[in-house]
Amino acid sequence: MLFESFKIAISSLQANKLRTFLSMLGIIIGVGAVISIVSIGSGAQMEVTGQIAGLGSNVINIMPGGARMTGGQLTARTADNFTPELADYIHMLSPSVQNIIPQIQDSGAFTYRDVRVQATIIGTKPAFQEINLYNPSAGRFINQGDLETASQVVVLGSRLARNIFDGEDPLGKRVRLEINRRVLLLTVVGVMEERGGNFMGNFDTQAYVPFSTYTQKISSTQNISQFLAQARSADESREAVAQIDYFLSTYLEDEDNYMILSQEQILDVIHQVTRTLNIMLGGIAGISLLVGGIGIMNIMLVSVTERTREIGIRKALGAKKAHIMNQFLIEALTLSSLGGLVGTLLGWLGAFVIASFGGWALVVSPGSVALALGFSLLVGLFFGLYPAYKAANMDPVIALSYE
Repeated sequence: MLFESFKIAISSLQANKLRTFLSMLGIIIGVGAVISIVSIGSGAQMEVTGQIAGLGSNVINIMPGGARMTGGQLTARTADNFTPELADYIHMLSPSVQNIIPQIQDSGAFTYRDVRVQATIIGTKPAFQEINLYNPSAGRFINQGDLETASQVVVLGSRLARNIFDGEDPLGKRVRLEINRRVLLLTVVGVMEERGGNFMGNFDTQAYVPFSTYTQKISSTQNISQFLAQARSADESREAVAQIDYFLSTYLEDEDNYMILSQEQILDVIHQVTRTLNIMLGGIAGISLLVGGIGIMNIMLVSVTERTREIGIRKALGAKKAHIMNQFLIEALTLSSLGGLVGTLLGWLGAFVIASFGGWALVVSPGSVALALGFSLLVGLFFGLYPAYKAANMDPVIALSYE
């Protein structure tokens, strides 16, 4: 009987192809939108988290907070407490911290022949390379000897090197740096690999000089822009953050005087935001499924009216209420399932096109497909119940006399 009811449902839908397509359109759009949105959200999340995870999940940034008011007077800037010695204290009192280095950052201009390029200058130490998993593509990074002698050397980001030298080999060349009303001649000893940007800036457009060179020859200040710390392992990252937080809250006496940001915390925030957006956008797309369900109910009510005499004849020949109800329910489910399958295909194609333009991986999870198809079947079942009930409870005498 089920197979026979399915054949009748297919015949009925084929008899009115345009009406059938228009009835399925809401389901097609809803399922396609759900799959596309979830896929795009998952792909974008993987792209962003991949970039951040590539920096190392055990990297921790420690930055000074803002100035505060006390008795109408500005207190000493929190940055005044961020000195190289503080890094040593943190390292000594935080067992889960493997490395910690101070960094000073400012903006300056490089000149080579007739080319002048503005860039971010960072005074740092050799451990910067290990903490960030960031290696030279040519030459070397800053070493301990550069640090001890305050050597006038510089390591360039990949894009910065191209902008200054325009294809010429930069190694061994001397560039003129203008920063803080001072002028230095620096020798290029290395060019870093391509890395791209993150929340802390673009690695490829930055230049790196020894920390001692910065503090002795570029700026006399000892105030640190930030500390860059590394936990002993990704598993100890949370513990390292807790240890640093405890020490700084005691040392600086106020949690507003500093900010700690780990890669793991950033990844957690990104996961929460993308999950919320996916649920919200998926819910919006799901509304079109409900609209499609209303369309199915509407067309099924029309079908019941058009086939009133057929229903009367079937009842007169002995068809029970359950037979009539099953026939119209199967017709509604066929509409919604066909719409769901077409919507799945279109959703996959849409996700593929957008992923290609966005440059991230195509991610179509079986869970999202199963959810969209399952919801479309539930919509077909729910909105097909009333028309099926109406058909099943029709009086055969009245149905046979219907014109």
